[in-house]
Amino acid sequence: MTGSLRRGASVFALAVVVPAACSPTDREPAAGQFSAAQPALRFETLEPAETGLDVTMTCGTDPSSQIIEVNGGGLALIDFDRDGDLDLFVANGATMALPEQGPGSRLYENLGAMHFADVTSQAGIDLHRWAMGVAVGDYDGDGWDDLYVTCYGPNVLLRNAGGRFVDVTAQAGVGDPRWGTTAAFGDLDRDGDLDLYVVNYLDFDVADPPPRSRFKGVRVMGGPHGLTAQHDVLYENLGDGTFRDVTEAAGCRPTNAGYGLSAVILDLDADGWPDIFVGNDSMPNLFYRNLGGVRFEEIGGRSGLAVNADGGEQATMGIGVADVNGDGLPDIFSTNFSGDTNTLQLNIDGRFFDDRTMQYGLGMVSRPFLGWSCGFADFDHDGDEDLLVVNGHVYPEATVDTMDSDYRQYPLLFERVGGRFARVRGAAAAAAGAFLSEPRSGRAAVIGDLDGDGDLDIVTGDLNGPIRILRNIGAGGSWLIIQLRDSSGGNPGGIGARIEVITPARRQRRWLISGGFQSSTAPLVHFGLPPGTESVSVEVSWPDGQVQRLDNVTAGRRLTVRRP
Repeated sequence: MTGSLRRGASVFALAVVVPAACSPTDREPAAGQFSAAQPALRFETLEPAETGLDVTMTCGTDPSSQIIEVNGGGLALIDFDRDGDLDLFVANGATMALPEQGPGSRLYENLGAMHFADVTSQAGIDLHRWAMGVAVGDYDGDGWDDLYVTCYGPNVLLRNAGGRFVDVTAQAGVGDPRWGTTAAFGDLDRDGDLDLYVVNYLDFDVADPPPRSRFKGVRVMGGPHGLTAQHDVLYENLGDGTFRDVTEAAGCRPTNAGYGLSAVILDLDADGWPDIFVGNDSMPNLFYRNLGGVRFEEIGGRSGLAVNADGGEQATMGIGVADVNGDGLPDIFSTNFSGDTNTLQLNIDGRFFDDRTMQYGLGMVSRPFLGWSCGFADFDHDGDEDLLVVNGHVYPEATVDTMDSDYRQYPLLFERVGGRFARVRGAAAAAAGAFLSEPRSGRAAVIGDLDGDGDLDIVTGDLNGPIRILRNIGAGGSWLIIQLRDSSGGNPGGIGARIEVITPARRQRRWLISGGFQSSTAPLVHFGLPPGTESVSVEVSWPDGQVQRLDNVTAGRRLTVRRP
């Protein structure tokens, strides 16, 4: 999050301004750019009174006056009680006056039919620290997913002991005291259990906040420039319920720390070893290539992932992963600051990435927006993945007149149309649902099938605002949801696996990964299938490289693939 111009940014591009004050219905879409008037992307917005998600996501005061108050909190979809549906954890924050005595993080049980009940106390959770993000992973391999919560120090590990959580931070040795933003689980050394990467942001003292700064001539909150960045930390899982800090020994401690906001763990170069991509704020991003075991080399600069095509260092809040061009390799999408564009980096050969943002229609449309959480998903079941981005400015002073961008902003929903992504707007936006036509201070979003009908719903969280469910009511075609189960080691959920669904017409790929921006989406993979699809083949590449294939899998079901 930064208001400074990026090094090497295009002068022409910075001079192009699209007024953010225009609602999605104010302009007619240009031919070939946007979705048709009758889209299959349709959602019903469910308010807290309808769902029982009655918490306000606290992060400082409203409006924000300091940088610690702008990230918001994270969300996690987790089947904590193993009853087969997705429950919701809310990493809730606090205020500068009482940073250790916030309203508390919450756990909501899914009761079915889009109704949730607050079971925080019953589940043993008593976390009133200023929580920021959350990662889901079964770190001890007992079959129950656990929660790692990043905070404005120290972080917390909540072990799931059969549906009730126990704070095991001290015993596990993962109570990093710094300002944590995002965390991600992954079996980095392929020893069968989940290691942990924690992203840290900067030094901030609530008792002595930094002085105000200026952005485009307007006095605004100070930071991140001028504040001390914090190093991230890599924890190796020792397999006995404890972790050890191997950051430096593994080659994951660069000379200069970054303002870390996001990260994902997955095998980017297809060599069988999980890599780490870290999104830094207004500093070069990091790509830690796994050399085998717990040894990494940082190749962000030479891979192309450190900066955009103009050589600009970006804000890199949200991270989305998808095989955008169908070549079998995972591509990286990131959300960025207003005045800049979001960025799509195509994976060329696993070690080089090419900025193709403009080619795919994701550049100019994003310039007025400041993006946060994002995600690829096949919302309409047409066999390709669409894209969601939630937006909201960090500066309450932001207006179109002063900063070419409003404080409260519309979310962006893109439908995959041929070789590009087309923003859903105009009449299509009105049909897609009210949430596209209401500006807000969006921060968090997670995607999963909440009501068990096979299509993907969305949970969104606003800065110092409510949690809403966007129920998918437009998907046609068929679908397949796949859950992995591995009883052979300490990674029962198969985090790090690649799953492919194969039909005579095409091959679709998903990666079961951890990370993003402060949130954790459902630990399942979903495939939309065009109408008429009756059966498919499924191929699972497990984290250790074993490949398992299932043929004649009936469509329209939730499938559990158990490792032989």
